[in-house]
Order: sequence, then C-alpha cells, then structure tokens
Amino acid sequence: MNYIVLDMEWNQPWPGSPSAKKVLPVQIRGEIIQIGAVRVTESQQVTDEFQVLVKPKYYRRLNRRVSKLTGIKDAQLRDEGISFPEAMERFRKWCGEDVIFLTWGFDDITILRENLRLFGLDEGWTGRWYNAQMIFNAQTDGSSSQKALKTAMEIFGIEATRPAHDALGDAYHTALICAKLNLDIGIQEYGQALKDHDNGFHGADLPGCISRKVFYDYADKRAALAAMSGEENLCPTCGRQMLSSRWFAQPGHRYMDLASCPQHGKFLIRIRMSEQQNGLTRVSRLTYEATSEAAAAYARRAEKADPQEVHGSRRRRRRRAASQEVRDNQSTEE
Repeated sequence: MNYIVLDMEWNQPWPGSPSAKKVLPVQIRGEIIQIGAVRVTESQQVTDEFQVLVKPKYYRRLNRRVSKLTGIKDAQLRDEGISFPEAMERFRKWCGEDVIFLTWGFDDITILRENLRLFGLDEGWTGRWYNAQMIFNAQTDGSSSQKALKTAMEIFGIEATRPAHDALGDAYHTALICAKLNLDIGIQEYGQALKDHDNGFHGADLPGCISRKVFYDYADKRAALAAMSGEENLCPTCGRQMLSSRWFAQPGHRYMDLASCPQHGKFLIRIRMSEQQNGLTRVSRLTYEATSEAAAAYARRAEKADPQEVHGSRRRRRRRAASQEVRDNQSTEE
C-alpha cells in the first residue's frame, strides 16, 4: 500500500464572461489544469513524483487571477497540456493499485470527482481518501479548522524548496508534512477528527480542557452569547448556573469568557459559532480549568481591555449576582 499526496490547480471562468454562462453536463467549481502528486510509502518515505498540465475543454481562457497565482499561461496549456481523460489515464497508471489519497484540505478531491463526472469517467478509485489537514490538526496543538500549508511547514521546521501554488510543489511539501505524521493512527482516528471538525472542535484541545459540548438552533450571535452566559453556562462539577465575566472575540467566530461558580470557582469558556444549513447558529463550547493555558490566554487578553469596558462588565456581573441572590432567597422562602 502507498499514499498518494495529491494537489491540483484549476481554472474558473471570470464572472459574467461567456464561459461563466455555459451550461455544463455536470456542475463544477473549476476545471483542472494541473495535477501534481508525490508517492509516500507505507513506511512513510517520500519517493517518486507525477505532474501533468491539462488542456481545458470548457473554460478554455485562463482567469487572469488563476494565471497570476499559478504562473500558468494559456499558451503553455495549449502547447504542453493534454486532455483530461488522457491525464487521468496516465495518473491512474502511475498511482497503481492499493493506494490511499491524501490532500491538504477538502477542495482537491471534490474538484477531482466533479471533473471525473464531467467527462463521464469512473470516480470509484478515489474512494480511499483523507484530508491530511485534519490529521495534522489532531496530532498538533493547533485549534484552528484550517492551517495554511506554509504554517504547517513552519510548525514542523520544513524549509520550502519548491514553488507555492504549483501543483507538484504543494504536493511535495504536503508529502514532507505527511511523512512526519503518524498516518496509521491518523486514519484510525479520522472519523473522530472529522466529527470534531463538523462540530467546530478543531485540533487537539489546549491543556486543561475538561468538557466539550455542541448547542444548536440559535437565531443569531446575540442569542447564542446570551445562552452561553445564561441558561447553558453551567458549572461542569455541580451543574449550577455560573456567572459570566466578559466575552472577548477571537479570530474565526470564536469567543472566550471567564465564568465562575459560587461553589467551585472559575472556569474558562471558549466557544466557536458556525452557521447551520438552515441558517441558524451552532455553538461549540469548551470548558477549561482556571489554571489552564487557555485561562492564562484570557488573562492576557483581559489586561489589554479598555478599563471602562471592564468596569461596566463588573457592574453587570454585580447586578446579575444580586438578581441570582434574590432568586435563591425566594426559593428558600418557598
């Protein structure tokens, strides 16, 4: 068995152009113009390479942004490119049997399968495929849903020796990353990594994470934050509603807050919001110990906050605490 690390470049029509108005037999997001692949053995040794230029049939004129990004020119595709069916025949022969495909991200395999359907070619041979980005996230301490290939290379100390936005160059650098991962374990645990990705939990938890939960069907961000500060802001130890502090925004629709339970102390809350297919909002919530690295990150962020905003937040907390005390007293009297 071998791993085939695959990367591709594809052309997209300029919006409003005649090509963009073409009605194709199959809907595609782009027509493949370059394929690059690197073989990684079962023992995770980087070996031989494959590359080919593909002459587009439907989007024949290169989008100038695609050309600028990749360095590929129309004349080059006309002179050196081959048809997509011929490119696939060569590629499948080079891959051989018993292979697993790895890509950096979800797009490449989807584009490949769309193009295979467009030309009426079999796509069953692409079934054994994994997003190496998910395996990388699960085996590092990154918490983002996506990392640029350059970022992953820097984390692993890999020096760039090939051009970026070149199918073979990107495939080669991805192969070097894959060679440093535990691919056997990554594939065994891929289902959980994918589930975590879908639920908004990306990468390994920072140290100190003690619970994780997903909430669904909030009308908008405001409603979600209100629930995370209110009825869903429960102590992971006793289940009592906690008092929230202040939400700090982070990149990627993320927020963090320091909540406190009257009995069990403080907990750091990190949430990520994402839109559901029905347009409502989903919240992925992580709870950390107050002594964790995540809580320390909150403290650093709080130090930089506007003092007026902090004082206002404290006043709101005191009002909420007073209201909670009144409710508790009423419950005792009853």
